[in-house]
Amino acid sequence: MPPNPVPLGFVFRSRAKEEKAPADKAPVNFSKQTRDPQAPKGRPTPKRSEAQTQRRSVANTPTTRKEAAKRQRDDRRAAMERQRQALASGDERYLPARDKGPVRKFARDFVDSRFCIAEFFLPLAVVILVLSMVRVGSLQNIALLLWLVVIVMIVVDSIGIAIRLKKQLNARFPDQPKKGAVAYALMRTLQMRRLRLPKAQVKRGERP
Repeated sequence: MPPNPVPLGFVFRSRAKEEKAPADKAPVNFSKQTRDPQAPKGRPTPKRSEAQTQRRSVANTPTTRKEAAKRQRDDRRAAMERQRQALASGDERYLPARDKGPVRKFARDFVDSRFCIAEFFLPLAVVILVLSMVRVGSLQNIALLLWLVVIVMIVVDSIGIAIRLKKQLNARFPDQPKKGAVAYALMRTLQMRRLRLPKAQVKRGERP
């Protein structure tokens, strides 16, 4: 008697069903958490603001030397424009390094709040020069005398400003460096008030 015959279905059954079986038994991930497509696996999804910042920084990064040079020129031009506006408005954030700080600001205000003989030096110099060019001996002598008087007055006034300013700085800013502040203020007195940069922020007679 022949042995138990092997069912034909076992031999000729479809392999597709066997391949589908493991897939049917695979666990299904029902997690509702979404992952950023650009985030690497195994790391937390970055926030939207961080992702936008990263994309913006990548997009703004120059790719060639020409683009990098153009970017530097644009940044330098923008910085100069901000500095120009700061010199007109007194904005401390964008002022040049020589004008920054509370010590330098007080020195400017101290000078701008009073009349200084040195600020009238240029118009007086023009008048004296015109007098000295006239072919009249007496006028030329007057011009020479005026030169001496103006220089002496400027020196005396500048010494007084330096002494008073130094005293005020030591009283108001005892713990801050004050090197060069007095010379900075005296150089400012040589400029006419309307031409000073940064622009004057106090009125004459107003205490800084």
